[in-house]
Amino acid sequence: MAVPPTKEASTFRKTAETFHADAKTLPQRYFVSPEIFVQEQEDIFSTQWMLVGHQSQLAQAGDYFVAAVASETLIVIRDKRGESHGFYNVCRHRGSRLIEDRNGQLSAAIQCPYHSWTYALDGRLLGAPHMDDVPGFSKADYSLHPVNVAVWEGFIFANLADSPAPLEDWFAPLAGKFSRWNLPSLLSARRIEYDVRANWKLIFQNYSECYHCAGVHPELSKVSPSDSAENDMTEGPFLGGFMRIASDKSLTMSGDTCALAVGDFGDEDSRFVFYYSIFPNMLLSLHPDYVMVHQLLPQSPERTLILCDWFFHPEAFGREDFKPDDAVEFWDMINKQDWHVCELSQQGIASCAYKPGPYSPRESIPAAWDEYYLRMMK
Repeated sequence: MAVPPTKEASTFRKTAETFHADAKTLPQRYFVSPEIFVQEQEDIFSTQWMLVGHQSQLAQAGDYFVAAVASETLIVIRDKRGESHGFYNVCRHRGSRLIEDRNGQLSAAIQCPYHSWTYALDGRLLGAPHMDDVPGFSKADYSLHPVNVAVWEGFIFANLADSPAPLEDWFAPLAGKFSRWNLPSLLSARRIEYDVRANWKLIFQNYSECYHCAGVHPELSKVSPSDSAENDMTEGPFLGGFMRIASDKSLTMSGDTCALAVGDFGDEDSRFVFYYSIFPNMLLSLHPDYVMVHQLLPQSPERTLILCDWFFHPEAFGREDFKPDDAVEFWDMINKQDWHVCELSQQGIASCAYKPGPYSPRESIPAAWDEYYLRMMK
């Protein structure tokens, strides 16, 4: 169980302790170089556990969604036994893309649209027209190529590596930390896709500090003061902390709570919102009445697709006081403000005048994120 910040405030006040006075932003090449982007695909996105979805997207047998990881397209699907699988979206015959729709429901099988090779929901080849006449051909040799998938707190992750460390080992430092928010049981009420003309690292860095909030987010600062930010995770792949919410307010357009609480929070605990970045493509924002998740999909050195979901308590959906748009509209406004300044940063960094600048003590988390990123880039 996460410890209420008011009961262990000292653990959150680590900004000054972990900040290095000589910390500077990354050199230009990390934001504009095609070679660096290719290296990131190889060293990070093809070897790390990547967020691809939530288990609520696979509620029934045959439910699937298509996910992008590095340069690959994957099928994530639930079979008839209730198990989730990941496969490369590639037919074993002549390589055709198997599924074009981003999500859907299959009754019994995956069938190639080209030559009708047909696969079970667990990847086994069931049918291959006219291949029985080929000497030595065996269906057992042509199952779909699998991809590692695993679930953490209801979120589905995929890893392209042959033998990655188990997902539970990767998330061991976070064991039980977010249990109060009941993440596995939540349901998404809305998804917005953003196409941001900025490097993916700028999205992480912007999310990880509120040094910019007073000027960029006046609406947010009114209900969650930027100087209330404290951090409880200050190194490694998991970074972040909390900010205080003004009394009797919620981070919504109206300022009112928009849904049934996602967990059992006391009066004091409900006055905080927690923000965590999970390397390399997840931003997790934990509110008392909803959870917001950003999934980053880097497209090029200068472009990032971002999938943003708003999750709510499943019982909230049938209540008269359920107003998800109150939260969605608020954060859609804040998101767009963030994406704008990230795009301005991308434009400026591309200039010959750009040189790495010094981080302030209030940017200790972006500085720590840079350090971890560079370690992953070997």
